[in-house]
Formats: sequence, C-alpha cells, structure tokens
Amino acid sequence: MAGLVEHLNDRGFIHQISDPGLERMLEQQRTACYAGFDPSDSSLHLGHLIPIIGLMHFQRYGHRPIAVIGGATGMIGDPSGRDRERTLMSIDLIRSHERSIQRQLEHFLNFDDTETGAIMVNNYDWTHPYSYLDFLREIGKHFSVNTMISKESVRMRLESRDQGISYTEFSYQILQAFDFHHLWKTNGCKVQIGGSDQWGNITAGIDLNRRLGGEQLYGITFPLLMTASGRKFGKSEGNAVWLDPIRTKPYELFQYFIQTDDKDVIRFLKLFTFLDLKEIAELEILVRDEPQTREAQKILASEVTRLIHGEAGLQTADGSTRILFGDEPICNYTDSILNRVFSDTPSGNLPKEHLEQDLTVVNAMVASGMCGSKGEARRLVSSGGFYINNIRETDPTRILTVNDLASDTIMVLRSGKKRYFIIRFSG
Repeated sequence: MAGLVEHLNDRGFIHQISDPGLERMLEQQRTACYAGFDPSDSSLHLGHLIPIIGLMHFQRYGHRPIAVIGGATGMIGDPSGRDRERTLMSIDLIRSHERSIQRQLEHFLNFDDTETGAIMVNNYDWTHPYSYLDFLREIGKHFSVNTMISKESVRMRLESRDQGISYTEFSYQILQAFDFHHLWKTNGCKVQIGGSDQWGNITAGIDLNRRLGGEQLYGITFPLLMTASGRKFGKSEGNAVWLDPIRTKPYELFQYFIQTDDKDVIRFLKLFTFLDLKEIAELEILVRDEPQTREAQKILASEVTRLIHGEAGLQTADGSTRILFGDEPICNYTDSILNRVFSDTPSGNLPKEHLEQDLTVVNAMVASGMCGSKGEARRLVSSGGFYINNIRETDPTRILTVNDLASDTIMVLRSGKKRYFIIRFSG
C-alpha cells in the first residue's frame, strides 16, 4: 500500500508541500490534520470538496481529521484569491452560516472512531477570549510586516491602487496562523491542508509555531482547478455549484458532472471519488477508445452525487435526469420525488374530483398557468408542442382521468423541450 503522500500525489491532490519530511513523519506516527471552512455563505460549494476529501483520505490512512469552522476568521474575511474587499456580514448571519456548514461537514467525516474520529471545532472559541492588546503582545509580535506583505494574497492587493487592502483583511493571516499553533498545542495537529491560495496563511502558521517553541508543522496545498476549457471548476452558468441540495438540486449536481469534458473526466475521477486507480485507468482506456459511451462521466456523476447526497439523493438525481432529460413517460413516481424535481416549477392546484368529469386538456393547461387562455392552449396543442407526462397530446378536448397522473396527486405538463408546469390534485 502506497504511503499517504504518494497516494495523494498519484490522485493529483498535491500542489505544494512545505517540507519533504512530511512523508516520513506520516509513515512513522499518527497525527491530526486540519482544514478550515469560513462561514462566508450558508453552504459549502464544490471547491470545498477537495479539502473535505483530503481530510477523508487522511482519516482512511489512520490520522485524525479536524474540521475548523471559521467563526473568528469569517468575521474578518480572507483576502486570498480576491481582488477586492469583502463586505462584512452581521454576527447573527455568520452564526447561522456556521450551523449550516457544520451540518454539511458532519455528513462526510466519521466522528465515532476512538483513535481517528474527526473533531469539529470553531476558531471563535479560542480567539475571542483574547483582548486586542494581549493578542498583539503574545501573537502579533512574532510577525514581520515585511514578510506579511510578501504573501501573494496581500501583495496582489497592494499592487492594486483602486482596491488596496484594509488592516482588517491584512490581519487575516495572523488569525489563521494562530489557529494552526492552537490546534498543535491542544490536539497535536501537525498538518494543515488547503487550496494553493492558502499557501501564505499555512506557512505563516508553521513559522509562528516554530517561533513559539513548538514542533515542526507541515502544510499541503491542493491545486485550484480549472476545466480544460479554461472555466473555473465548480461554476455552472455563472453560478457556484453548492453542496446544499436546495440551492443545487441533486440532479443539477449530477448533470454538472455528467457533462464533464473527456479531457477532465479522469482527473476528476481521481480527485472526487475513491475509486481504485486501476479501475480509473480502465475507464481512461474507455474514454480514449469509446468516448461516445460516456461511461466515465456516468460513473463520476453517480459517485459524486452519492458522496454528497447519499443513495437517496442519487436515486432522486437519476429519476430527475430521466424525467427532465429523457423522453420516456413519467409514470409510477412518488409525490415526494416529483415535488423535489419540480420544486421551482410553476404549478396549479385542483380538487381531484375534477378528473374524469370536466377537466379537459385545455382547462388543465390554463389551470396550471401554462397558457393564459383556452385559445392559446388550443394553438399549442395543434402545433404538436404539448405533452402530458412526456407523452405528446393532440386532442385539446380530451377529459383527463386518474390514469393521467404521474404519481398519486401530480400531473406533469410540458411545452416544447423543457418548459414544465405541474398540477397538484387534492382530496
């Protein structure tokens, strides 16, 4: 079995390592490894998945992962990777985001194991007891301004005359460095992981621990991903792809990965799944010889959706994909699945007694909000562009029955390729 560093390198995780002694240290002793997650939003996104999976790999190799919620650092704002100052959020909003992110992280890590069980902590807990003067005297004195302004995240902002950097964000690296020292002192944590934009913050923590008389600490940074087309990974039509199933539905996540370019899919399989590298090598041959099957993309989409949303989420995504991106009839589904698939879809509500009595196709089209008038509805049907449960309907006067329901209470109407409306029947 390959060592952890070799394993991570083979899967494309490693961009930089602070010290070559890391590999030997990890093979000789168990340690703790941490990654930080600032509550800058109510949900994590796909970009956060790399450090999360990094922690999972550490845990699988017998080390203890520590997930740090940035209750303190989130109040400041990390300037890394940003060309302008963040807008400070209210304390109440930050605390709300903390709770949401904590729930998401609990899904990925095993907190129960005696020796390698994950730890969830909040850096606000060890930062807020310090007074401003005490923090400057005990921690701030160990930082050279010359060194701080040489960090890339600070240097780039200083070079921008229009934006610059505030003292608040300039201080961010001191807080993150203090986190590393504190976690070493309280949990024996010797490794910090993060994106390549975190290199300056990570090395600041390594240096601080040395100056305070602590042990040698180590850092690993992961590459910031771009797709083969030059698009920032994790962006879909200008929006982030979120881990929250409300903000990015499971089928949307599934579709994001199933549309992966052939040039990216093997790299993403290594990073975002736990498939054996031999199996991934076989898929690489399939991508080369039979790209039309898109088998690698299907496996990638399934594995990532299952990882983030569980087996139930994958089933929902699979059903949603067949409904929204296929031509097969929509039938024998549960209300819960269709409600999730069509949660943002325009809808109408009718008593179930209307079925088999006076509800014609045209009346249903108007009741759902699909058409503003019966005349418009008739024209749509006659043009051949109207569907009930993905089945083309050509008779505008037909009386609808319970056999036209896609589930116990829901009927799905479609205009053209992707314009959906639903009717919910009660009673």
